[in-house]
Amino acid sequence: MSPQTVGKPDYGNWVSKKFIYVPGIIGIVFLGLVFLSLWWVLPALLFLAVAAYFGYARYRFSSHGGDIQGQIRALVLEHLDWEGTGQALDIGCGNAALAIALAQKYPRAAVTGIDYWGGNWEYSQAVCERNAQLEEVGERTTFQKASASKLPFEDETFDAAVSNLTFHEVGDSADKRDVIREALRVIKKGGKFAFQDLFLMKPVYGEPQELLETIRSWGIEKVEFIETRRADFIPTALKLPFMVGTLGLIVGTK
Repeated sequence: MSPQTVGKPDYGNWVSKKFIYVPGIIGIVFLGLVFLSLWWVLPALLFLAVAAYFGYARYRFSSHGGDIQGQIRALVLEHLDWEGTGQALDIGCGNAALAIALAQKYPRAAVTGIDYWGGNWEYSQAVCERNAQLEEVGERTTFQKASASKLPFEDETFDAAVSNLTFHEVGDSADKRDVIREALRVIKKGGKFAFQDLFLMKPVYGEPQELLETIRSWGIEKVEFIETRRADFIPTALKLPFMVGTLGLIVGTK
């Protein structure tokens, strides 16, 4: 029985079970081949180690393992310097966890969440709407399908905008800096923003200070970078580059 069927919101886990099962099964198969040749020991141990690592990561991200993903997500709102009245946008809302937290923190705000909800994720607009109803913010939240590379809103529509681990996933934009610029386009002058992504991934975003200079050149009033991968609650084992080791926040005022 899924969490949805017992009246609880479903926010999923950033580590898919396939990252555990696939290398685990391969490792077991290789282990069985050890009877034919001891050479298979090394690949067997390698794949089993990968399965064990992702199993650990999934556990730590879960609510019963420390809720690291929830704490990481909370950093976005902790650094959103907004008084909380008006229209807010969550870009790449996924299963609506951040959008719902935004609505809960700011009871005078109306929150819109957009996502493309591609086939690689177990999220959907229906899941978002159900979660919002269960969290009793359904009347102040709306969700729609859209690409972060071309937001379906007029310039300066929102008083605040947030995003969590979305920009690097936008497949229809080769330069991810364009996704940041599009997000800033729909924020009102003087509006607030807090975007968390893999901003320390240099092949994607370049050096952080160069990225900030680029953003300032767009006429943004204030912007700063926070290296959130250094948060004390994140275990060292999860700070590897392919996990959250390149995590950072860009926050400021348009």
